[in-house]
Amino acid sequence: MRNILIVTAACAGLVACSGGERRPVAGVCKPFPEAAAQPAATDGAAVLEDCLHRWGYTLAAGPDDAGAVADAAVAACTAPLTRWNQQSLSAAATAQDQAQEGLSLLTGEPSSPIAAHARFAADRALFYVAQARAGACKGPPRRDGAPMTSPDK
Repeated sequence: MRNILIVTAACAGLVACSGGERRPVAGVCKPFPEAAAQPAATDGAAVLEDCLHRWGYTLAAGPDDAGAVADAAVAACTAPLTRWNQQSLSAAATAQDQAQEGLSLLTGEPSSPIAAHARFAADRALFYVAQARAGACKGPPRRDGAPMTSPDK
C-alpha cells in the first residue's frame, strides 16, 4: 500500500510539472510608447530597440523556439539596424582618429561597431521574446494588420 502511495505521489508530481501551463510573471511587460513619443530617427539605437521590442512581442506568441523567433525579429528590423550602422560609419568618417576596431567590453574579443550592433540586436530580440513569453505580454497596437512602428521604419 505504501509503494502505491509513493508511486501515485510521484506521478502526480510529474503530471503537475509536465502540464506545460506557465503562469505569467507580473510586471515584466514593457509598455509601448505613444505615437508622439517614438524615438527620434537620429537615435539609431533607440529606433532599433523600439523595432525589436515591437516585433519581439508580436512574434513571441508563435510556437517556434525563442531563438528562431528572435532571429525573425532581427530580420524584421534590418532597416533600422542598417541605418544605425550607417550613422556609426558616418560618425567614424567625420572623426578619422576614432578606432574602428577594438576589444569588446563584454568579452574582450576584437570587435567593430557593426559587429557590436548586430550582437546588440540579437541579444535584445531574444530578451524581448523571452520577456513577452514570461509575462504573457501583448504585442503593440496594430495598424492595417501590421505592428505600429515609427514612420521612419
